[in-house]
Amino acid sequence: MAPRATAVNRLLLHPAFRPSVFLFALTPFLWLTYAALTDPSALLGTNPAETLIRNTGELSLRFLCATLAITPLRTWTGWQALARLRRMLGLFAFFYATLHFLCFAWLDMGLDLQAILTDIVKRPFILVGTAALLGMLPLAATSFNRAIKGLGARRWQALHRMVYGVAGLALLHFFWMRAGKNDFADVAVYGAIIVVLLGWRVWRKLQASAVD
Repeated sequence: MAPRATAVNRLLLHPAFRPSVFLFALTPFLWLTYAALTDPSALLGTNPAETLIRNTGELSLRFLCATLAITPLRTWTGWQALARLRRMLGLFAFFYATLHFLCFAWLDMGLDLQAILTDIVKRPFILVGTAALLGMLPLAATSFNRAIKGLGARRWQALHRMVYGVAGLALLHFFWMRAGKNDFADVAVYGAIIVVLLGWRVWRKLQASAVD
C-alpha cells in the first residue's frame, strides 16, 4: 500500500473521525430545523415548505451517491477504511428520504392519509419517489451486524444490491420533479455521478466474468 494511502487510512481509523462525519451529516438537519422553528420566511425563502421538501430530498440523493461511491473510492485509492462509513452514509440517505416524505405528507398534504394516497397514485413522480423510499426500508432495517449474521453474508449482500434500483428510482423521481420547471442542470450532475458509479460496477462484473 502506498505511504499516502496508509496515512489516509490511519486518519480514517482515528476514533474521532466517524463522530465527525456523523455530525457533519447531521448538520443540514439541524440547520433546517432551526430555520423552520425560528424564522422560516427569512431563512428558508418565500415558500419554506417547498424549501424543506426540496432540500431533504436532495440531501437524500447526495448521501445515496456518497454511499455508492465508497466501494469505487476504496478500489481507486486504497483507502480501505472508508468501508467504516458506508453503513452510516446509507442510513443518512434513508433518514433524509424519510424526512423528505414526511415534509411532503405534513406540509403539502396536512397529514391527510386519503389525500396522500390519492396523490401518490395520481402523480408518477411521487409514486416513484415513494417506491424508492420503500426500497430503502429493508436496507436500513438490515444495516446492522445482527442482521448480517441472521441473513448470512451472501443473502445480505444480495438484498443490499437493491440500492442500485433505489438509486435509479430516486434519480427518476428527481428528474420528473424538475421536469415541471424545465430545470435539468442538477439532474444531469446527479445522473452523471450515478451512471459512473453503477457503470463502474458493471465494468468490474464483466471483467471478473472474463477472467473466470
